[in-house]
Amino acid sequence: MPYKLSATLSGHTSDVRALSTPADDLILSASRDSTAIVWRRDAATRFAADSVFYASARYVNSVTYLPPTADAPKGYAVTGDQEGIINVYSLDPVRDDPDYTLLGHTSNICGLRTTPAGDIISCSWDYTARVWKNFTQLYELKGHENSVWDAVAISEDEFITGSADKTIKLWKQHKAIHTFAGHNAVVRSLALIPDIGFASCADNEIRVWSLGGDLVYTLIGHTSFIYRLAVLPNGDLVSSSEDRSVRIWKDGECAQVLVHPAISVWAVSTMPNGDIVSGSSDKNVRIFSASEERWASEEDIKAYDDVIAQQSLASHDVEQVKVETMDALDTPGKAGETKLILNGDVTEVYQWDGSVWQRIGERAEGPSGDGSTKTFFEGKEYDYVWSVAIEDGAPSMKLAYNVSESPAAAAQRFLERNHLSLNHVNTIVEYIYKNTPGRDLGTGAGGEQYVDPYTGASRYQSSAAATPSAPASSYVDPYTGASRYTASSAPAAAGPASEYMDPYTGASRYSGAPAPAAAKPKPAGILPMLQPVLLKEGNLDQMRTRLHQYNDDLRNEISTSALAFDPEQERAIDEAFAYVKRCASSKRPTNPLGKIHHESVVHALDCWPASLRLPILDLTRLIVAYCPEALKPAGQKERLFEVLFKAADWKTPWVKSPTKAAEMNVMLLFRSLANVAQEGSGATDGPWLGQVLKIVSDASYATLTPSQRKPLATMLLNVSCVTLFTPLDAAGRAVHLSMIYEVLEQEKTDSESVYRALVGLGNIMYAAKQQASPLDSAQAARVTPCMSALPSRFPEDRIRNIVVEISALLVSGAL
Repeated sequence: MPYKLSATLSGHTSDVRALSTPADDLILSASRDSTAIVWRRDAATRFAADSVFYASARYVNSVTYLPPTADAPKGYAVTGDQEGIINVYSLDPVRDDPDYTLLGHTSNICGLRTTPAGDIISCSWDYTARVWKNFTQLYELKGHENSVWDAVAISEDEFITGSADKTIKLWKQHKAIHTFAGHNAVVRSLALIPDIGFASCADNEIRVWSLGGDLVYTLIGHTSFIYRLAVLPNGDLVSSSEDRSVRIWKDGECAQVLVHPAISVWAVSTMPNGDIVSGSSDKNVRIFSASEERWASEEDIKAYDDVIAQQSLASHDVEQVKVETMDALDTPGKAGETKLILNGDVTEVYQWDGSVWQRIGERAEGPSGDGSTKTFFEGKEYDYVWSVAIEDGAPSMKLAYNVSESPAAAAQRFLERNHLSLNHVNTIVEYIYKNTPGRDLGTGAGGEQYVDPYTGASRYQSSAAATPSAPASSYVDPYTGASRYTASSAPAAAGPASEYMDPYTGASRYSGAPAPAAAKPKPAGILPMLQPVLLKEGNLDQMRTRLHQYNDDLRNEISTSALAFDPEQERAIDEAFAYVKRCASSKRPTNPLGKIHHESVVHALDCWPASLRLPILDLTRLIVAYCPEALKPAGQKERLFEVLFKAADWKTPWVKSPTKAAEMNVMLLFRSLANVAQEGSGATDGPWLGQVLKIVSDASYATLTPSQRKPLATMLLNVSCVTLFTPLDAAGRAVHLSMIYEVLEQEKTDSESVYRALVGLGNIMYAAKQQASPLDSAQAARVTPCMSALPSRFPEDRIRNIVVEISALLVSGAL
């Protein structure tokens, strides 16, 4: 039976970047909207969102599943984000905070897998892959010369990795024992094939290898970048691509093509029952099944096919073959084969999906350059809309331009809209000129680019490529503005010749300036830990609903009606929620939060009863996390945290929280303090941070509840991260160290709090050495006794490893 649509799962608000499908009734998806969603199948065989993890401040680019343990009877979801942090979440009981945080990578986590025994394998833009056992690093696989895109376990101590350096390596534990060469581009994905070896993909090519290094066969059929490979239970291979399709390969041939109404199918995975799951740029997860009983209804399948059939495809997206009549559809084709069929005045595009000719759209003419066609972007028409990446590792952003406007004005608009430094103006202006050759800019001349009508995203042909020496196929990657694999020469968007690859897509990255020197990966080990662990998890919609409910309750009581928001404040609170929600999805709002938003939050913190403060405290915590620039105006940070302490009923001298509501309020205060310790918040401007630490240090660690201890330890870790660059004064450092020692000496059960405090201690000692500011004798004397008992109290490798790193700093004279 052919594969047909089984279900469409909608819940993400941005591209679905990664999938894990460990069971027939369980799907994990990760997205650029900063979340991971757990989908479960109910008794009626329908999938629905079971839980949502707000796993990062930025893109969540990878996800995998760990099998059940005594502490997590339904297993764990493991997520990797753009900041290099791996979080591990129990699926039962479900918590907002991760159960474990794995620190070590220094850049985007682009792949996560597990071994049969339940170890985690991660790979990153930092040129390494890592194996984690019992939530601590076991091996670092270091040897690639560029980003490692995928890593797969052959056994518990044998692994293969694929890299942007165009090679594949076979590892025995942490040693590379063989290198597979032959691909001419970034190796993006790997998949083990039973009884043969493994498959790899680069550009539009799939290669199948034996583990001995022999090339078994090559699969060609995709017409653009292949992003992910998976294997069906029967051994057939499945691939997903930027050509809008998932393809099924059987016996070395393409057996079926599943076209998607999206520009890119970023992820594909297979279930034990043989169903195929895809994740794409249109924000949806889709399930396809070869079992008729799991197919969607005829109406849903027809509606899906109709959406695909209505798409308009640029001529460069279909094979350049002759236009035929409808009779040509009477002859079966080869899976993936495309035909152009003249139907009246319309040239329709059909593709053989393995069993029938499927209408996949209409052919549109390519860019004419005469201004006859415009591209829509954010509701307006433009002559050009490009995708550009300003910095290495940064996501691409849309640059919209009309030839009638000043390039400098367009550049300034683009930078302001994306909250980028105006220092990049010249770079953007240069890019505009390079990509509009021969055009009289600023005079109203037209131009044309192609936009996908279903998603609004674009594949663009740079005008710079339209020279006599450039082939018509020199197009740009729709997410980075870089050249697609079909280009035979570098497009103008690439600027000066560059050997560098965008580690996110593997395509040549646009740079308006000479390529910088390749960044050297950080030495092995955790220290120094540069990136703070921000606490950004939260259900914004639920939070907003509860806050409005509490506000209505206040308004409806005569005695409390004066405490409720007035209409302007209520509108400001809704705008604050909308602002945070856009920040959480990596879409920076144009207008920052202003005085009215700040005052509305302060009003509720200052005036509302303690039992109703939780949602406004939670909103404040997220504003601090996602929008640190909101705290920059003079006095703003100080005033906000003054009322935060008041809202938490903070007493000096410290008194333990008397009620559950008061306990939760203190916990959210600590979360806000953890989040303020980040670059851009102004936390280290002046003595403020040291003063806050002094206030918090009044609370004895022994009197804190478990829910309060982890955010406090996180605050101590994050303070150590920011003080690597802007040190506290001597008094502030003394308080900071004393609080860390208290955690390490008094915590008996929570290893995560101890781990974070230990990393904070290591950062302080590292900074002491680098900044030639040694600890005083009393502070130094406390280090060794404090650490000596930890490995026996918490017999975890990660605890022992950090103790070893700190001990090495002691030996090297950090004190």
